[in-house]
Parts: sequence; structure tokens; C-alpha cells
Amino acid sequence: MLKIKNLLTEHPLIVNFRWSPTQSWGSTWSFIFTAIPAYVAAATILHVFLILVRRRRPVPLGLIPAIHSLAMSLISFLIFVGMLLSAAAEIRETRWLWHRNKITPFQWFLCFPLGTRPSGRVFFWSYIFYLSRFLHLFRTFIVILRRRRLTFFHLFNRSSLLFMSFLWLEFSQSFQVLAIIFTTLVHSIVYGYRFWTAIGLPGARFPFVMNCQVALLGFNLVCHVGVLLLHFTKGGCNGIGAWVCNSVFNGAILFRFWKFYMEVQLKKKMDAVLEGSVSSKNSSFRSDSNRGFPIGQGKNN
Repeated sequence: MLKIKNLLTEHPLIVNFRWSPTQSWGSTWSFIFTAIPAYVAAATILHVFLILVRRRRPVPLGLIPAIHSLAMSLISFLIFVGMLLSAAAEIRETRWLWHRNKITPFQWFLCFPLGTRPSGRVFFWSYIFYLSRFLHLFRTFIVILRRRRLTFFHLFNRSSLLFMSFLWLEFSQSFQVLAIIFTTLVHSIVYGYRFWTAIGLPGARFPFVMNCQVALLGFNLVCHVGVLLLHFTKGGCNGIGAWVCNSVFNGAILFRFWKFYMEVQLKKKMDAVLEGSVSSKNSSFRSDSNRGFPIGQGKNN
């Protein structure tokens, strides 16, 4: 266990990490502004192609969806453990400086001090999280091939997650440590569940994935309020401009998820009401049938 801990927190590549165009792949603005349109274009072209060839059945993908889900679950869990251990190491090594500046670990999780540079342990795992977003994009193509469905919100959600993870590193944005810890925890569970169902095992009787995503977005919303309060009461948080952009994206995603969640719940209630109405009518019909006139009797007898 100690060897694993040292490997995830004390390796020279982790301790000496620095986000820069010369040392980090995908760290330039030109790259991110090329990658996102290329992703949108590729997904749209595939979707249109399947419509033009009029393929009604899903494209058989074999074990590819299960393998992708398993890979995302394991990578997310690795980032979760690495970020958690690295955050603990950073707190342990810089606590003396925080006491002098009257900063608590909780405040550091939400609000980086002004002048924080994207280097060291936590930013290494933030970079790994950024790279994992590219693997996350492949699910879009799996969805298109299996369901022949593509929505603007799906593209917006995936693209915004990629762009936000880039902003976290580029501007050393506050709150990213907590965001990555809880996002990777939820993703390890969600993709583990998708792997579970992809190999034919029974799924939950409720919208498990959607509930996890709504809970994550709700947590992010609460933390964003905490960042805003600390920014105005503690003299400022690093990367607040990127945080504003992040908040706008999160707000749009949360609104869309909440709207979809309420639509699903309303549909379930309507289905339950209709099912209850049909059951009541059938029960009433059977009751009337059982109360039929005895043999040999009638209204005129």
C-alpha cells in the first residue's frame, strides 16, 4: 500500500509536473479549438451517414462498449485515488504556509490563493483528468452507432467538459481539486454500472446513471456558491475568470439535466395514473360481471 501511495504522489513525473506548451500534450489554445470542432464534425458526419444509408438496426459493436466502460471506470478510479492522495500530500507539506496566511484545508479545496501556478501533484492529476476526457468522447460514437441518436445537448455536454478541464489547467482555477475528486468518483461508479449492464447483468429499476449525474451537478452548484463567498471574503481566488465560464457551463448543463429529470418523473407519474385508471376499470368490470342476475330470474320476475 505504501509503494502504491508513493507511486501516485512521489514519482518525479508527478512532483515535477508543469503545465506548459513545451512539456504537456494538448496544452495550447490552437489545439483545444481544433479538437472540439473536429469532434463535433466527426460525430455529426457519422450521424448523417447512418441516416443517409437508412440503417435501422444498431451497428453490432461486440464488446467495445463494455471495454470502453471498464476502461473509463478504472481510469476514473485511478485519478480519484491519485488526486485524493496528492491533495493530502500538498496539505501536509504546505500547512505551515497556510497557518501564516490563515488558510484552512477546506478553503484551499475551494479557493486557490492568488498566484497559484499549474505545477505539482494535483495539477498532474488534473492533466490526466483532461486527457481522460478524450477517451470519454468515444462514448458519443458508441451511442450513435447503437442508437442512431445525436442531440445538441450531448455534443455540448461532452465539449464543455473537455473545454472546462483545459481551463482548469490553463488558469489554475480554484475548486478543481474537489471537482475532479467527486467527478471521477461518480464516473467510476457510473461506468462500472454501464460495464455491469453491458456484459448482460441486470440493471437497476430506477434511472441510476441520471440520478448520479444530477447529484454531481447539484454538488458542483453548492461548491460554486462556496467559491463565490470565499472570493469576496478572503481577498480573491485564483482563476476566477475561468471559474465564471465554468459556472455558466455547469448552470446550463444542470438546467438541462433537471428539465429532463422532471420530464422523466412526470412521465412515470402519468403512466402510474393511467395504469391505475385501467386497473380500476378492469376491477369494476369484473365486479359488475360477478353481480350478474341469477339463473331463472330477471327484472320482470
